[in-house]
Amino acid sequence: MTLVASPPTDEPTFLGVERSLTGRRWVSRAGDSATAMTIAQRHGLPDPVARLLAARGVEADAVPDFLEPTLRRFLPDPSHLKDMDAAVERLLRALRGGEKIAVFGDYDVDGATSSALLLRFFRAVGGDARAYIPDRMAEGYGPNAPALLRLRAEGVAVVVTVDCGITAFEALDAAAQAGLDVIVIDHHKAEATLPRALAVVDPNRLDESSPHTQMAAVGLAFLLAVGVNRALRLAGWYGEMRPEPDLRQWLDIVALGTVCDVVPLTGVNRMLVRQGLKVLASHGNAGLAALAEVARLNETPGTFHLGFMLGPRVNAGGRVGQADLGTRLLLTDDAAEARGLAMRLDTFNAERRAIEASVLAAAIAQVEALPTVPALVVAVGEGWHQGVIGIVASRLVERFHRPAFVIGLDGAIGKGSGRSVRGVDLGALVIEARRRGLLVNGGGHPMAAGLTVERARLAELTDFLGEQVAASLGPSPPARTLAIDGALTPRAAQRDLVRSLQQVGPFGVGNPEPRFVLPQVRAGWSRPVGEAHVRCTLIGGDGARLAAIAFRAAGNPLGAALSDATSPTLHVAGTLRIDRWNGSENVSLHIEDAAPARAGDGP
Repeated sequence: MTLVASPPTDEPTFLGVERSLTGRRWVSRAGDSATAMTIAQRHGLPDPVARLLAARGVEADAVPDFLEPTLRRFLPDPSHLKDMDAAVERLLRALRGGEKIAVFGDYDVDGATSSALLLRFFRAVGGDARAYIPDRMAEGYGPNAPALLRLRAEGVAVVVTVDCGITAFEALDAAAQAGLDVIVIDHHKAEATLPRALAVVDPNRLDESSPHTQMAAVGLAFLLAVGVNRALRLAGWYGEMRPEPDLRQWLDIVALGTVCDVVPLTGVNRMLVRQGLKVLASHGNAGLAALAEVARLNETPGTFHLGFMLGPRVNAGGRVGQADLGTRLLLTDDAAEARGLAMRLDTFNAERRAIEASVLAAAIAQVEALPTVPALVVAVGEGWHQGVIGIVASRLVERFHRPAFVIGLDGAIGKGSGRSVRGVDLGALVIEARRRGLLVNGGGHPMAAGLTVERARLAELTDFLGEQVAASLGPSPPARTLAIDGALTPRAAQRDLVRSLQQVGPFGVGNPEPRFVLPQVRAGWSRPVGEAHVRCTLIGGDGARLAAIAFRAAGNPLGAALSDATSPTLHVAGTLRIDRWNGSENVSLHIEDAAPARAGDGP
């Protein structure tokens, strides 16, 4: 199998690394040095922090708001979104009239957090509300007519869909005919025609002018709660017997959904996560506290813990277990119930990982059997579990640096999940494929999409998507790069440095975690740990040592270089963390990449 070569770039390399052990070109992420100096002097910040802020485009005047983003400064007025006022008015009427409300959520973390947030709010203000989370295998993604009609028969007057609904044309039409008022709260790409609903709140409507197109659904649900809360206050709903709730108490839920939906942590998203992490640290949500316990999270949680420890467990219910477990966990105030639900989700997460490993191995084998890697990687398998295909698609993107779809076939139908690379709007391509009649259903974001396709049209769909991706990428995919913030020695990697860098957080997409290179170090003691990880010690030229770990590196060139005591000196790239164990704190490097060092290399 051959890989198409990436086009050359004129951007200077960092330490001259054109191709690392993982096949990436290292480039500098340094900002303007004059701006960094101004920031450091005006705000009294350490030089590394000032340089990071400059590299992320933060101007000197904006530094205070960036370092301490507040609700007052960054939360937009809910009414700026189209149809938001109509949604607020209908929910106000439902709450004051005692009508039944149902929240119809997706089964992923964004859907679970959105559902739990709105249900906590509705119940806090005296509403009669319930959740409905569809079963992934039996009902598929998004609103379906039988479920909506069943809710209507049970006396529900208003349904709020969260993280779904923007392309549920037939289901919402059936609901409207049955007299059910539906409010869509979604953030996926919309088509030119909107579904039939009382209100459609989506910053990605084609007629929407909101600048907040990259909010997660849970962020939009929070705006809906803010809008309804304001309307209730103006209507005189609150008093001594019914106090107004403090919506900030639920920002831990908002932070979890925002991080796990991998939206950019800039502007309003960054503010919600920053404030939410503060709430999370107080352990006020019984479900999240229990989940942290079963995940053995024994330190102050950050975005890493949300994205890689708590989120996957909440997701596991919808992927391989019971779809509503995540929402139930986030809703309960009973510690015993929370622990039971958390343990079930932890078990399901282990099951999910085993299924994922099996499907991933089969998908990789399929792609590597091809003579060349195509512009769009598509792996198809009989009976592949729908709960893991999105994760496997992400792994294929990491491995082949191509947009990828993974499709599981079941009878005459295939259901797929896709992940993309920069420069390819996968959601728009899926919507276009649906418009052309190639899909039963489909939609998504620029970086992720889902679809349902008839088996008989799978080849036609693959050809269409492949041609469109090839046109977007050009003759070859974008060069694989690794952005570097600077160089450090093992001796310089101290706790005070890491703590000062954390001021720039929370880190995620759009505000990446600082990445440093340790030039010309040797890998000393090393051993495999866990599932294909390599733990080692990095030794600098002056003999200083730094603990390090490379995840999923065993068996590849990076892991081999770190495990070989006779290996020449290396430039090693990664992120610094403070590890806490038995009351002690030690700095370690989470290794992402390495490259052989040459004589005379220097930062």
